[in-house]
Amino acid sequence: MHRDSTLSGADAEQLALDYLQQQGLKYQARNFRTPRGEIDLIMRDNADLVFVEVRFRQNSAFGSAEESITPQKCQRLTAAALAYMQSQQLTNKLSARFDAVAISPAPRQSGDDLQINWIKNILQ
Repeated sequence: MHRDSTLSGADAEQLALDYLQQQGLKYQARNFRTPRGEIDLIMRDNADLVFVEVRFRQNSAFGSAEESITPQKCQRLTAAALAYMQSQQLTNKLSARFDAVAISPAPRQSGDDLQINWIKNILQ
């Protein structure tokens, strides 16, 4: 995937949103914030409500995008997801899934600037 190498966080979220929509997921909401955490993207995958954490790294000097998903981040994501489901009165109507989209520089030999790794069920 070719993109400008100076991608912002908002650009990375848009790239992730476009990618997930190409995979058949339906957009629900973006940047849902609570005092306990934030959800980057909320999507529907058939009967599942999917809470998506978007992680982006310009380089791997401080670890990969995937490695930046910490247990603390997962706890905040879970708390924010529960708040969203309660605010939308969905707690007994839909099942939830927690995914991540990691965006990082592609290997030089690939010919692409960025690679996208969609990880389903990050809390399992």
